[in-house]
Order: sequence, then structure tokens, then C-alpha cells
Amino acid sequence: MKKSLLQPVVVGAGPAGVRAAQTLVAYGVRPVVVDEAPRAGGQIYRRPPSNFKRPAQTLYGFEAARALAVHSTFDTLTNQIDYRPDSLVWNAQSGLLDVLHGPTQTTQRLPYQQLIVATGATDRVLPIPGWTLPGVYTLGGAQVALKFQGCAIGRQVVFMGTGPLLYLVAYQYAKAGVNVAAVLDTARLSDQLSAMPALLTQPAVLFKGMYYVAWLRAQGVVLHSGVRPLHVLGQTRVQAVVWHDGEKELTLACDAIGFGYALRSETQLADLLGCQFAFDPLQRSHLPERDGAGRASVAGVYLAGDGAGIMGADAAEWAGELAALALLTDNGVAVDSARARVLEQKLRQLRRFRTGLERAFPFPQNWAAQAPDDLVVCRCENITAGELRRTAQTSGADELNRLKALTRVGMGRCQGRICGVAAAEILAQATGQSVEQVGRLRGQAPIKPIPIHLVHASAPGVNA
Repeated sequence: MKKSLLQPVVVGAGPAGVRAAQTLVAYGVRPVVVDEAPRAGGQIYRRPPSNFKRPAQTLYGFEAARALAVHSTFDTLTNQIDYRPDSLVWNAQSGLLDVLHGPTQTTQRLPYQQLIVATGATDRVLPIPGWTLPGVYTLGGAQVALKFQGCAIGRQVVFMGTGPLLYLVAYQYAKAGVNVAAVLDTARLSDQLSAMPALLTQPAVLFKGMYYVAWLRAQGVVLHSGVRPLHVLGQTRVQAVVWHDGEKELTLACDAIGFGYALRSETQLADLLGCQFAFDPLQRSHLPERDGAGRASVAGVYLAGDGAGIMGADAAEWAGELAALALLTDNGVAVDSARARVLEQKLRQLRRFRTGLERAFPFPQNWAAQAPDDLVVCRCENITAGELRRTAQTSGADELNRLKALTRVGMGRCQGRICGVAAAEILAQATGQSVEQVGRLRGQAPIKPIPIHLVHASAPGVNA
């Protein structure tokens, strides 16, 4: 590569990261691939430990062929890339990445000039009273337990929230023989019907989702739509969930709950890299800006996959390949420009379907107004909705980072990755502003918890 002094670095080995690495290798480039997980595949195609022998069809269902394609592609690359699994990028500054190797609990600095960020997504959480009880998991956490650890989160499980992942995880659990007590969806049937024209732009994906719903019904799983979750009951762990169906309050016994409201992008690394952000009304969040090929506002940084905006696994693969082509082009390598145009067109076409998903599974925008004052929003620091409201009202704080400084919301282990969405909604409701106006929690190092002695040993300027 004409301009490159160092190997390009790809952060993340999900669908976007794998396709980015594959594309770089195809053009004779040997990238460094840093992967937080022990094996490539990402969350959607998460691979179990090598000694697990469950077949791909059991693990991934309809996605088995896609999962195997991603896995086999990456496996063929291992001798042509510098692969670093079990490695968490926890900080970025001045052309250097701080990387923690989990098994050895050591950290090192990795230089870069070109960087493809493919950090994926995590659950979008809106808490309800009782959500801190043992037995309550996010949908993603419930899925990890099943895929990677081969176990269920409970024997009688309720799944609630909204979004396609809600039905997928319920299907996976029921298919594995777990008693799924109910699926409680805050979206209404009318929402899904109104979104049908947009959803029909991707008929294969739509019919797959419809199959999950039909299969669950055929197995006797009770599906409720248009619900409002009220609280979780239990003493030492989950015993039941209470919700409102629009007419009356109902209680259902269970010993575990998986919940979530679609996904949110993991943007902390892009933030530390200095990328500009803009509010995306469709995803109700601030996202790093990028052009059609994935170029960020910072030279040499490229964004791909759900970490830059939730678009799904297929789009992540296309975006990973496209970002790698953009990186190569910017370094004077002649690439297949026709292929790049095809990828950009595919991503544009998928945006209409993505709009349909948001309409079919809308964010419950009245959640903050209904959240009681004693609801714990930030479990790390035990900060309640009432504390956030009172602080906003008495101090005049109308921006999220100011509220953080005054209350410590988002200062715990999760660094706001779990509570940030809810805190922003509470602040917006308390101050009469939009979620766009209250802003976002700025990314801080370490992005995820690491041993404190490693922070000062490797990056003295970082505040632990």
C-alpha cells in the first residue's frame, strides 16, 4: 500500500470485521484483527467453545449457512492476518490502541494508521422496577448463555420488550426445549401492519420473522402485543412479572426474564477516536458520522456494521467489505469500483426495510413519563429516576454529561452502556427537551472494566 507504514487494524471479528479482513487480504494486505471474543463470529454468529459439538443448525437455525460461511471465511484467513482474540481495545489516543489480553491480564499498545472499527451492538435497555433481581437478563445475555455456554437462563422464562431479537431469542429458547411462559411485546399489531409495505422490500427476512411467530404460536407459547411492563416480583430472585395489557393488570409466574428494546450501537471507541457524531431520529441516538463507503470524519478511520448504526448482519458484511475497499482506495490501491457501487446500492436499499422495522417495533417514547421515582436507572451507582429528575430540576442541568457529573449516573462499570439510554430519556422528560437536545454520554477510557493497575501502567493520562 503506497501510503501505509503500518498494518491496517480491524477492531471486531463479527460479520463486518470478517468481511473487512477478507477484502484486505484479497488485495494483498495483511491486517491486524483485534477480537474481544475468543473466536470470530460476533454476537449473531457467536461460536461456542471448540469442545462443544452441537450442530450449526441447532445453534443458528435459519442463519446456519450464513454463520458457517462467516466462520469458514475467517478460518481460511488465519495464516494471512495477525489475529488477536480475547483482546479488548479499551482506549485509543494519538495513533495508538490500548489492548487488554484477557487470559494473561496484560495490556499493550498497538499502533495504527488505518483503522476499521466494527464494534457491533448491544442491548438497548429500559428498566422497570425489579430489573436488578437475579434472573433478569438482557435478550443478548440470554442468547449468549444459550449459544456459548449451552445453558438457559431459567426453566420458565418470559421474554419482553420489543424488536425482532425478542422473537428470535424466544424461538431459540423454545426450540432448545425451554418452557417459554410468554412473549410480551410493547409494540402493537397495528404497528406491524402499518410497516408491512417497507418490510416487504426484504421478503425473505420478513417471512423468516413471521415463521418464528407462527412456530411459537404452534408450540403453545402465549404472545401478547401492546403491553406495558410494570414490575418484576421476587425476594431473592425473579418469581413473576407484572404487566398491563391495555385493559387490566396481569401477573405471570416465571423464574427468569430476558428483556430489551432492540439494539444500540457500541460507539465508545469511535468517540475516543474523535469522530464527529450526529443525531439519528430513526434510531433515536447519536451516531458517528460516515460517508456512503464508511469513512469517518477522522482521516484513516472507517466505520462498519452495527457499531455505526443498526442495520443487521447482512448489511454488516456489505459495510465491512465496503469500508475495506474505501481504505484501499484512499491508499492508492486500484480496487473493483463496480463492486463498491453495488455494495453502496445494497445498503441504500436496505434502509427502507430498516425504517419499516422501527415502525413495526417502535421505541416506547412514553417510558420516561411512566417510570416511577424509585426506579433504579443506574444499577452500578444505584441512581434512581427520582434522583435524576430532582437534580435536573434543582440544578438546571439540561445536558446529559452535566447530569452525570452531578449524580454519577453512568460512572460505574458499564460506563453508561446500559443506563445511558434510560438516563437520556429521563432527562429529556424532566426538562421538556428532546433526546437529541440532552445529548449523549461522552465515551471514556476504559471503555469496559479492566484491572485498575493496568490503566496507570499503560496510560498514565487516563482517569480510572
